[in-house]
Amino acid sequence: MNRSVKLNDDIYWVGVNDRETDIFEALWPLEKGISYNSYLIVDEKTALIDTVKSNFHDSYIAKIEDILGDKKLDYLVINHMEPDHSGDIKAIKERYPELKIVGNKKTVDFLEGFYNISEGLEIVGNGDTIDLGNRKLEFHLTPMVHWPETMMTYDTKDKVLFSGDAFGSFGALNGGVFDDEIDTDYYDDEIIRYFSNIVGKYSRMVQKALDKLSDLSIEVVASTHGPVWRENPEYIIDFYDRLSSHQAEDGVVVVYGSMYGNTKLMAERIARSIAENGIKNVVVYDAARSDNSYMISDIWKYKGVIIGSCAYNTKVFPPVESLLSALANRKLSDRYLGIFGSYSWSGGGVKGIKKFSNNNKFELLKPVIEAKHSPDDDKYQKCDELGKNMAEKILE
Repeated sequence: MNRSVKLNDDIYWVGVNDRETDIFEALWPLEKGISYNSYLIVDEKTALIDTVKSNFHDSYIAKIEDILGDKKLDYLVINHMEPDHSGDIKAIKERYPELKIVGNKKTVDFLEGFYNISEGLEIVGNGDTIDLGNRKLEFHLTPMVHWPETMMTYDTKDKVLFSGDAFGSFGALNGGVFDDEIDTDYYDDEIIRYFSNIVGKYSRMVQKALDKLSDLSIEVVASTHGPVWRENPEYIIDFYDRLSSHQAEDGVVVVYGSMYGNTKLMAERIARSIAENGIKNVVVYDAARSDNSYMISDIWKYKGVIIGSCAYNTKVFPPVESLLSALANRKLSDRYLGIFGSYSWSGGGVKGIKKFSNNNKFELLKPVIEAKHSPDDDKYQKCDELGKNMAEKILE
């Protein structure tokens, strides 16, 4: 969008859409793009909340200048120093040299390290405020959601929470900025994918942040990614609460790694058994042809996961190993796990998944299935049994 959008009489969305970046953080595919949201408050004093990725400077500064005109910019509030939000700090500082940069103690190191800025700072602590005239900004430190310096800014007048990356989503804003202007279902899977891959490792800290915010009356949630929630802010707050407490829907993700098709045959048989036993949401992934972010997202979404691997050089097939490593890093818990696989001479695939199971908080279901060379009738019957056991566990 090439113009600003009003949140209310004094607050403007001045963000940008990125439909050019193919891979976010050099890891996560952006099929639907992403927005970098920044907000400008024009009161007796003016404040900019976060900036945008540096390569969008021209369109970004044009929005700001169009609103401010001859007014100066008094404050730049930095909720999060990741460069997709802090990337234009230096340029904004050069355009408005008298502004004060507002952040907490942990912001200072990032500012100096990334942008060589160490002067013109106003350091705030938890509960501190800045008076803009008719509005007052209140600061709430939320460390490790999902960097050490992250905080949120709360407008006490209109009860707007500028939440940084918390409550964010993948997906560019397609004309609509607010939840009442869009079909929010369009963003649901991208909220899960964003949370599970970017923030999920820090779920415990998200729960702490939610507890800290529980006494605030929040009328609007204005994140740095995705829609602004003004009609139903509880929706996105509750969504993050469920995700960060590792709640899940009825469903099963079947992931397999197969070089010559034998493990794939077992995966298909298991998936059929799950469906026959009453589970409608069954998702099957070939790990070698699927991006981790989508597999992680669906594993976060559903209660059951069944992982299969052929043996590869006496170990887990590398794409499956990559997924296991990513899941372990995120410390997801409270899922039901099934294990299967095949080998020709050494084994190692099933053994490696068992090791993952022993070190993570998933409930292992029986049978664990390992076929030598190719599955026979006995192994297929065990596949049917595993699918049935998983379905019954989920439907308990």
